[in-house]
Amino acid sequence: GSGGREHTLAWKISQSSLLSQLYVLPGNPGTAQVAENIPVSSDDTDGIIAAAIEKKIDLVVVGPEVPLANGVTDALAARGISVFGPTQAAAQLESSKAFAKSFMKRHDIPTAGFEIFEDCEQAVEYVRGRDMDFVIKASGLAAGKGVILPDNLEDAEQTIRDIMIENRFGDAGDQLVIEDKLAGPEVSLLVFSDGKDILPMPTSQDHKRLLDNDRGPNTGGMGTFSPSPNMTAAEVEDACKRFLQPVIGGMREEGMPFVGVLYGGLILTDSGIQVLEYNCRFGDPETQVILPLLESDLLEIMLACVEGKLAKVGSSVKWSNGAALCVVLASGGYPGKYDKGIEISGLDSLPDDVLAFHAGTAQKNGTIVTNGGRVLGVTACGPNIDAARKIVYAGIDKIHFEGMQYRKDIAKPISAYAAAGVDIDAGNRAVELMKAAVESTHGKEVLAGVGAFGGLYQASQVTGLEDPVLSGSTDSVGTKVMLGVQLGRYHDLG
Repeated sequence: GSGGREHTLAWKISQSSLLSQLYVLPGNPGTAQVAENIPVSSDDTDGIIAAAIEKKIDLVVVGPEVPLANGVTDALAARGISVFGPTQAAAQLESSKAFAKSFMKRHDIPTAGFEIFEDCEQAVEYVRGRDMDFVIKASGLAAGKGVILPDNLEDAEQTIRDIMIENRFGDAGDQLVIEDKLAGPEVSLLVFSDGKDILPMPTSQDHKRLLDNDRGPNTGGMGTFSPSPNMTAAEVEDACKRFLQPVIGGMREEGMPFVGVLYGGLILTDSGIQVLEYNCRFGDPETQVILPLLESDLLEIMLACVEGKLAKVGSSVKWSNGAALCVVLASGGYPGKYDKGIEISGLDSLPDDVLAFHAGTAQKNGTIVTNGGRVLGVTACGPNIDAARKIVYAGIDKIHFEGMQYRKDIAKPISAYAAAGVDIDAGNRAVELMKAAVESTHGKEVLAGVGAFGGLYQASQVTGLEDPVLSGSTDSVGTKVMLGVQLGRYHDLG
């Protein structure tokens, strides 16, 4: 692979005492700092096999999902080369949402209600006959863009036709999954597996929206943090028993033993935890916060998985008790069109406690330049999330490239105001500006302000009164509600 996930994997593997030589295909300038890059595409199965044979590789670690779906594990295994990553059949848990949903149903794993369609008009008729609380998903791999939440019935029908008739996502849209929409915070729970046993990693949460307060278009992920405060250790243990171990057992029963990393995308609904999706590899950018918390040898764990001996090393694996946070620096224009080849400065001046994992970079004339939408994953660890956040943003202040954009609220709780689109900070700034503008008009008659809702004015110019003072006040929400109660009407309160 060549992204931030692969840089993080290479960075962690390079620390292993078991390692003699590390190669990354095709890699990036970040992986070149800890390994030797080989210019072979991760989609080039024949090229990967040739490189593995030439370099006498003992273990291949697959980062992205596409080569797994293409069967790279099977092809390498057929030549006697060990692979950390599931077979093509096992990778269907991610490469086919239809397969994954049917598998969950067969094994009684809680997930949203769903229907699978291979005929466009049948799908259209189905949505016409149900409520609008549903999600449309292209069954195959669609680079993270195949999940659509329609706004209305017309939008839903057009989406179905775009996917199944206009081939919006190519072959990925040959099958369609329409499932009930679930609501609640999402948590990622990843586990190592040797095909029989599992070893959980710390939970994590990511931010998909481009802008602060979860606004703007969806992206591949603008930041993440670990562990998630939304699941206790007891809940993680329970989730492993209910949502992860049954998958490993079920795949084994069905003749598709799963070896590698199983990624559980969970959602915490009012009625309990349910599965949104399974992935068959490390997440990106989740890997950038999970692996920095691993204090044990990653390569030792991977070899134990491949050799079917995870239970023997699992009890000795250690994780930090602290937290990690990653903020993605993206190109201007992302997730739409963006320029490449823009020089990046400041990477050499980062403090030792800040990691910059390369996601979309290249080297040009000895300089690191942008080469993708998500450019860098700036990561740090700390005793808690707040401490890690401060370290990360202090590091970001040292990095610059033209058009650089990033979220400034990673791992910050979203208030009810923010969820409704209200920016409290912007409102406060507006009030201060208005206050300054009003005060610039004050004469000597203005006596005082009374809090934020009242004021006193010397009204001596008013005739017929002795030493008059004008008092003005503005009542807030409480008075409005009291009036509403007395009048028995609330619809026009504002």
